[in-house]
Amino acid sequence: MLRDFAKLQTFMMVIKEKSFSKASAKLGISQPAVTQQIKYIEEYLDTKIVKRKKNGILLTKEGEDLYRIVQKLEKCIQNSEKELLKIVNKEFTFVIGASYAIGNYILPNYLNEIKKRIENEVYMHTGLSQEIIDELEDRKIDLALIESPIFQEDIYYREWLEDELVFFSNKPLPKQLKPEDLYDFDWICRDETSHTRKLLSEVFEELDITCSDFNVLGVLSSPTSIKETILNAGNTERPLVSIMSRHVIKNEVKNGRLFEARLRGHKIERKLYIAYLKERKHDVYINNVVNYLLTLNKIP
Repeated sequence: MLRDFAKLQTFMMVIKEKSFSKASAKLGISQPAVTQQIKYIEEYLDTKIVKRKKNGILLTKEGEDLYRIVQKLEKCIQNSEKELLKIVNKEFTFVIGASYAIGNYILPNYLNEIKKRIENEVYMHTGLSQEIIDELEDRKIDLALIESPIFQEDIYYREWLEDELVFFSNKPLPKQLKPEDLYDFDWICRDETSHTRKLLSEVFEELDITCSDFNVLGVLSSPTSIKETILNAGNTERPLVSIMSRHVIKNEVKNGRLFEARLRGHKIERKLYIAYLKERKHDVYINNVVNYLLTLNKIP
């Protein structure tokens, strides 16, 4: 049993996420597979370790004992992975491809730690989610961090972080916007190929908001170019507005250079994903980086 740590990792993820379905998404396996692995552990130990409740899961006394044991095992394995990396370590560059918001505003904070964990150079570049997945399939990058899962048979997808899209402007906005308020702004929009644009189109269609009636001053291809355009717009007659990941603008909002708002009664959220080739499922470098990234449950 102890040699089959994959099932114990599933057990730990179920506890961490307090949900079988959320654990399956994080692990990149089906919910029945998660249930089957927990059942296997219970049959092996001949005792119940997890009880499902309406508001989550509850550990039995035996489950709590197992949890403490697996925590110790996990620490030992992490230390062993570091030792293993010293043996297999060779000079190379680990390449991470990331969509624009992730690559420019989230990942840079963690590149040094990733570099330390694999004891090699780490290179990162950005692009649209589709471009990044294409490069992963062409083996030009080792790992992909994207805003939208573009499902391919040969790729594993792991749910990573929750992200929120917010309205922002060069002028103060009401904290809670009504749909009719959106027609009173000037707009800078993302290009139609971006995942952000597609997601917003779906949200606006659901709320019966007609984007074609917006006064659009420009369409740009990256979050940075949109943010800089609005930052440097000067004292415009009407608010100049766009919608972006809160990670992109959080510093400017904090220092009062930009102003954010949300749509009343509607939070625009999306998942961020880790993706890698199935053929590298057991790659020690991939596993080391992925396991580290998955510890970053929530980015401030």
